[in-house]
Amino acid sequence: MWELLREVGNFRYILGMERNTQFVGQSGAFLDSVERASRAAPMGRPVLVIGERGTGKELIAERLHQLSQRWAEPLVTLNCAALPETLIEAELFGHEQGAFTGATKARAGRFEEADKGTLFLDELATLSMGAQERLLRAVEYGEVTRIGSSRPIRVDVRIVAATNEDLPRLAEEGRFRPDLLDRLCFEVITLPPLRVRDGDIEVLSDYFGRRMAAELRWDSWPGFSDHAMAALHDYQWPGNVRELRNVIERAVYRWDNWEQPVGHVVFDPFDSPWKPSPMPKVAGDPASPAASPQPSAGVTLDQVTDLKAAVDAHEKAIVEQALGRHRYNQRQTAKALGLSYDQLRHAMKKHGLGERG
Repeated sequence: MWELLREVGNFRYILGMERNTQFVGQSGAFLDSVERASRAAPMGRPVLVIGERGTGKELIAERLHQLSQRWAEPLVTLNCAALPETLIEAELFGHEQGAFTGATKARAGRFEEADKGTLFLDELATLSMGAQERLLRAVEYGEVTRIGSSRPIRVDVRIVAATNEDLPRLAEEGRFRPDLLDRLCFEVITLPPLRVRDGDIEVLSDYFGRRMAAELRWDSWPGFSDHAMAALHDYQWPGNVRELRNVIERAVYRWDNWEQPVGHVVFDPFDSPWKPSPMPKVAGDPASPAASPQPSAGVTLDQVTDLKAAVDAHEKAIVEQALGRHRYNQRQTAKALGLSYDQLRHAMKKHGLGERG
């Protein structure tokens, strides 16, 4: 079921069941998290998965299920944030006919559906205190009671829960039940964000790029240019692997010449000269952009010790990005930068940039 691909020298690991549910990476932090999930999987105890959005919490839940003795039984998922508070308990525990307005027939809850299998509760921290109390009883005694019924139902369910919140802090603040936290934290797997996964941006970019190139039926995969890869490394990736996948696939499908390395990436798909403008700010408002200018991204002024070298490096990066954005069309690049064709050629020669970057 599961495969492990290791390229000696590159230490590239691909672990997964299917094409769309694979872990890809080589960093120690990433591999430690996957190894911890593999060790916890056969135990059958509750597991908490903590991580920022896009770090792969649901993939860890799938791994915990597939490597457990429950792998042939259901894996049932519930996003606790996707339902209003009035419906979350009915979804978890089910209801009897007539239990509330709209309950025209009895319905089993997610606990009953996951009997003998695994129940994955995503966005656990959004559960109301009432739902937490009933969840605690289900975890502790293995019993659930449908809304509108007084007869408890025995269930055998393994709980895997995920959140991007600091649950111990929420418990201290009275926003999460400490006793429920105690029941669920047999093992806690904290997933590292992409920005600290050393070497994984390049590995993931190549993986997603090759997949998209194959989907587009390119004859070969040219990879990314040096300046495009540098931009990928410099970005902070607030959306982690999910955001990286979108950025890579968008860059590949927008690139017209598969014979040349992909030279331009767009991090913000909403960026456009025609996007709606924000409402004007009142003069003197401290929230006004004019009142709080932001420094240029990527510039660390207190580390500059050679002004000429820093200016040259910045100029080179601008020219490289512009060339990639305009697919190395020098006349379009010159126009976009407000330069003459000869001025652009001089800048390219000055910085050692060939016609193809």
